[in-house]
Amino acid sequence: MSSPVPPVPTTTLGTGAHALEVSALGLGCMGMSEFYGAADEAGGIATIHRALDLGVTFLDTADMYGPFTNEQLVGRAIADRRDEVQLATKFGNERLPDGTRVGINGRPDYVRRACDASLRRLGVDHLDLYYQHRVDRSVPIEETVGAMAELVAAGKVRHLGLSEAGPDTIRRAHAVHPITALQTEYSLFTRDLEDDVAPVLRELGIGLVPYSPLGRGLLTGTVTEAGFGEDDSRSSVYFPRSQGENLRANLRLVDRVAAHAAELGCTPGQLALAWVLARTDAGAGVAPIPGTRRVRYLEENIGALGVHLTPQDVAALAAAVPPEEVRGDRYGDMSHIDA
Repeated sequence: MSSPVPPVPTTTLGTGAHALEVSALGLGCMGMSEFYGAADEAGGIATIHRALDLGVTFLDTADMYGPFTNEQLVGRAIADRRDEVQLATKFGNERLPDGTRVGINGRPDYVRRACDASLRRLGVDHLDLYYQHRVDRSVPIEETVGAMAELVAAGKVRHLGLSEAGPDTIRRAHAVHPITALQTEYSLFTRDLEDDVAPVLRELGIGLVPYSPLGRGLLTGTVTEAGFGEDDSRSSVYFPRSQGENLRANLRLVDRVAAHAAELGCTPGQLALAWVLARTDAGAGVAPIPGTRRVRYLEENIGALGVHLTPQDVAALAAAVPPEEVRGDRYGDMSHIDA
């Protein structure tokens, strides 16, 4: 029998006519198909169904996950429950069917083709939120967002988003068409956005969708110095924080989180998620999307909604995990991040 979990409230990303109401906690679906071990379609679909039953209705995917197979999985999972879902997907990290990475593509003609392909794979007639996955520096953001705005006018997309965009890009994009949400990495381990991005989000009324709010699993307290399996991309140099001495140093920080969690009667992962959920000043609405393909981890994550932190708790956790003590860049190649 599944463990009792608290009800999942809703939150609003963005403001005004371009606001989008979503579940306060979303579900990242990437790992159901690739990157974090072998694909598990059955487990992924079961997890999505359980998520919807519990009120986690904000689902996140992208065309490059699989590639392409994750959108198909999500489409099958929601086929008879589309009206319950706030469906988000992304374009821009172009890949071939065999997995070859072509590069970042923000050309208007590609935006249109990518959207139509995602709609077909997902089996839906519109997307609730469509992100540019990474900023293509070879194409003016005005041209990319202009093409995205055409999709809104055509009824194929309801709201627009960016991922890993810097302050100047966000401002320029928002001037073309209102941006509802920015998706970027944010956790106790990754707080770069607090100084320059969060103020822009607040000023422009843009919501924040933190991905990897559990530090790619490190903040759950379940990772040991042995690291991850060979079929898990976190074992590769692409993720320096889970390598060698970096991993050992970062796990010592996790021990501090675990100590706080023990005092509050929750798991380290729940506390790390509760910390992100408490950062309501990070944007005009905050809805993290921890990823999992297991029902038990989904239910544990939902438990974070029942962990209520005081401002003193939030500050104490931030002080326990100083950004300067986190070892390693979040990616081995940071050139694709728009600063």
